[in-house]
Order: sequence, then C-alpha cells, then structure tokens
Amino acid sequence: MRKTLTLLTLSTALAAPAMAEELAVVGSWSSLPLHNQYEAPFWNETLPAASNGEITVALTTHNQMSLGLGDIYPLLGQGVYDVAMTVADYAVSDAPELEGLDVPLLALTADEARAMVDAARPMVSDIYRDRFNSHVLAIAPYPPQVVFCNHEIAGLDDLEGLKVRASGRMTAKLLEALGAEGVNVSFAEVPGALQNGVVDCAVTGAGSGYSAGWWEVSTHLLPLPLGGWDSVVTAMNLDRWNGLDSATQDLIQEQIITNFEDPAWASAQDALVNDVACLTGNGDCPAGEARSMVLVEATDADLARARDVLTGEVLPDWAERAGGDWAERWNASVGQVVGVTIE
Repeated sequence: MRKTLTLLTLSTALAAPAMAEELAVVGSWSSLPLHNQYEAPFWNETLPAASNGEITVALTTHNQMSLGLGDIYPLLGQGVYDVAMTVADYAVSDAPELEGLDVPLLALTADEARAMVDAARPMVSDIYRDRFNSHVLAIAPYPPQVVFCNHEIAGLDDLEGLKVRASGRMTAKLLEALGAEGVNVSFAEVPGALQNGVVDCAVTGAGSGYSAGWWEVSTHLLPLPLGGWDSVVTAMNLDRWNGLDSATQDLIQEQIITNFEDPAWASAQDALVNDVACLTGNGDCPAGEARSMVLVEATDADLARARDVLTGEVLPDWAERAGGDWAERWNASVGQVVGVTIE
C-alpha cells in the first residue's frame, strides 16, 4: 500500500497541469554515465531550448522512485508518467520476444551493435506498442556487458561451475549452456554478493562496474560481450504521444535522435576502451583513478565456442519461447545484418 501511494503521489506531482507541454520523464540509473552525460542534459536543457520553452520536463529516475525494474514499462503504458527509459532486458518477463533486440556476442563494436539495433527497431516498436501501450523514441547503448570475477580465471572455459550473475535472460541461458550457474542478483546487490561469495562473477557494462565500484570486490575482468550491449529503450506513453500535435511529435523525434541517441552511440566504442583502461590500468583513464584488475584477454577459441552455443542452443530456445513469427522476423532483419539464421 505504501509503495502504491508513493507512486500515485509522485505521478500526480510529475503530471501536474502546466501552461506549456509538460512531460513527466523517468530516466535510467541515475549514477551511470548514460543518464548523467546524455539523458539529463537532453531532457533538462536541450529539448526545452529547442521548443523555445513550449516543452518543459520534470525528470527523475527509476531508482530514485524505487520502481521495480519489471514495473517501469507497464506503469508507462498505464500513464503513470509520460516517458521512461531503461534496459530492455528488464521487460522480457512481459515480452519474451524483446530478447531478440540485444543478443550477446553478435556485435563486437559499437558500429555493429547499432546496425543490429537499427535492424531490430521495427520489431521493437511493435512490441512496445502492443505490450506496453508505448511509442519508441530512441534506443541507446550501455557499453558491452563484460564479466567481472572475484575468482581467478584465464579464459571462458574457467566460468564452468562458477556462480555468475547475468545481465539479462538470454545471457543467463548462454552462461548456463557454457556450464556456469546463473544467479539472479540485482545490480545494486552485486558488490555484496561478490564480496560474500554469493556469486563468483557478474556481468555488466565495464563503465557501470567502474562507477559502481565493482573493482573493489573483483579481481579479474574478461571483456567478452557475454551480455550484449544492454540496449536502453526510451518510450512515450502511446496515448500521450497521440495527443501531441504533429509538429511537437516531429520536434521530439528529431531532437532525441540527433542530440541523445546519436551522441550516445558515437561515444560507445571509446567508452569501452576507456572503461577497460580504468578498471585494469592498461591505458589512460579519463574518468578518474585507474584500478588494477587482471585483464583476461578473450581468445578466438573463446569467441568461437560461445557463438556456437549461442546459435546452436540459446537462439533456438528463444525462438521457441517467443513463439509466433518472431524468429522469422528476426532472421529477416537482425539475422541478415549479423549473418546468423535461427533454424
């Protein structure tokens, strides 16, 4: 009851009438670079300025509102707020077909990842319309989801038998197929879980792990993108979107692509290199003090084995769970871009 009242109070405050077009916006993790460097400046400054003050924004984040991660998009669809953005993987329990957006290991560079996302965008738009009564505005990346271990490893084979926190359902399936034990631990709880042996390893973005201090409770870093690029979807409640005039819709869509999505993608590749340097001391760290985690270089054999498991076991399993014609749609879009066909 207390959580319900809190949500109602916050939503009422955020959605209060205003003379200008006021948007209640819920951003992603407040502590991470995507929010601080791109989301917050866009919603607080860029969009209001581009609209000459006709659009105003009340911005918070889902962790500041203490929202359950699986509740973010369903509440958006109900109109509790106007716009929300978070990791698409948080919504796959309600929409298993959404797992096809962020498939591990198929994109090793930011350019490859964006091509994969662009190919998936029509599918994602349909999913958000039908599942969450929402219109997709943008899809931005966190850096690739790599492996932090508080356990000595020398390569992918050493994950076998270890307890590993995955960053999404498809990653969990991949880790289990590789012989690891998938463990469900929230992002905020990972440092304690690593320190106390609840998990041996955990998957997240290199920059996220650096910002959250995972280097304090981890010794080894395997920069193989076992968790994909953790795509963050920005969407607007469909009723709210349809209630805007076409000029306002065009302004928001143009501005969010040009001044949020494009810059976030442009920095993603350099961010990975810099984040690995910050965690391991191998290179310059522009974010602050470099740490001294052991860098475990993934081999071609590691990558080949993981991709074999992905295409032979994990993707067919997803196709069965997603059902319908989603595998066919994926093959004709994302599959064409990455050269993979789900049989």
